Amino acid sequence: MFLLQAPRIHDMAVFTRLPERFRRTGVRSDWADANRGGQPTDCFLEGPVFDAAGHLYVSDIPFGRIFRIDPAGEWEQVAEWAGEPNGMKFLNDRELLVTDYRNGLMACDVITGEVRPYLDRRNSERFKGVNDLVFDSHGNVYFTDQGQTGLHDPTGRLYRLRPDGRLDLLLANVPSPNGVALSPDERVLYLAVTRGNQVWRVPLLDDGSVSKVSAFFTSYGPSGPDGLAVDEAGRVIVANPGLGLAWVLNHRAEPERVLRSCAGSSLTNIAFGGPDRKTLHATESVTGSVLRVALDTPGLTLHRAAR
Repeated sequence: MFLLQAPRIHDMAVFTRLPERFRRTGVRSDWADANRGGQPTDCFLEGPVFDAAGHLYVSDIPFGRIFRIDPAGEWEQVAEWAGEPNGMKFLNDRELLVTDYRNGLMACDVITGEVRPYLDRRNSERFKGVNDLVFDSHGNVYFTDQGQTGLHDPTGRLYRLRPDGRLDLLLANVPSPNGVALSPDERVLYLAVTRGNQVWRVPLLDDGSVSKVSAFFTSYGPSGPDGLAVDEAGRVIVANPGLGLAWVLNHRAEPERVLRSCAGSSLTNIAFGGPDRKTLHATESVTGSVLRVALDTPGLTLHRAAR
């Protein structure tokens, strides 16, 4: 990669870590056997998202849990079920919409901990393994169906679920679709393609279709882009596990800043928080840490389901 100007490097700091009382030390999980090569895994954090009161919610994939973290860094468990929850966004004031690798889209009431199916199948067919999601301002939700796809099997899918229940298959040829984020004008969707080590640029056309999908950014290393976020300037922030970095990309996909993990290389997902939405929080999944760094531009306001 040739850059006209070297990016600025910022080190992230640990905000909080999963307390020992919540760690499942010595407990196997089917998810870790398949996705971590059977390595001991006492948690694997993902899906950071903030509520209106400034509480941060994260998921724990192998043990089917959701946690709430208050602004002081204190943890409480919100829900636990026989699932593998990953990306999350708020449906409304009290429910999260969760991409559950095992069960499809699930809704979780953060007050009671009750979990219910939201969309578990398409035309009676199970999903490969849903991964992440984002709402637009009209209440459409875009979500990825990753499963175990990769360069050997480029059949991962990108869907749009409309408020009236219609489900559109937008892409079906993706080698490991992962994080999703929208541009400020919602005319472009950014799609992390983990095993292809890229971020794709997906134009969203007025008739509801997509066309001229392209590779926006190409990374390197043992893994590839995972969680995505966009700030109010339209910059795309890319969490890159394997490298322990997050890229802050301008409109030409040039890294303006590189955010570096201080707690491991499994930097999986990101979310803007704080009173001005200028503090980027990231999950370092393997160590069960939440990292953060102050940036100069607020993240975009996240939308919810149509009322």
